[in-house]
Amino acid sequence: MVKETEMRIGELAQRTGVTPRALRYYEQQGLLAPERAANGYREYGALDGVRAANIRELLSAGLTVEDIRPALEQGCLDVPLRERAGCADALRTATDRLAALDERIAALYGLRDRLAHHIDGVRSAAEPPRPTALAAGSARSVRAGEAGQAASVSEGRP
Repeated sequence: MVKETEMRIGELAQRTGVTPRALRYYEQQGLLAPERAANGYREYGALDGVRAANIRELLSAGLTVEDIRPALEQGCLDVPLRERAGCADALRTATDRLAALDERIAALYGLRDRLAHHIDGVRSAAEPPRPTALAAGSARSVRAGEAGQAASVSEGRP
């Protein structure tokens, strides 16, 4: 297959904003299949550029390579994502991924609340009890009684 615009990895990276390392990773994962020149250099066409930009956007949005692979196979990544209504399966995959994230977030909030409750319990158990108004009054009468007893002892009275 002859590609419309032949470009090397550096030029494709510059045009798409996808790093050369990411482009090699996409190739390793079977998401891109550049031609090889006689000297072994990768050669990319315009379609590779569109696909690379779409792949980067979908990965950045939180999808995985495995989520993206079916969309690629269905041709959903052959035009810029904003120019296509989207493939039903790809949209369903993204919606499912979002629902799974919402469930994980809810579980993490529950875990956070339990941990905060535990911390509050430990802190309150570690703090000395604070005297209440009634207990403070009782403490004053005990101290007064002790003072009275001390005075009686020093005066020689029982």
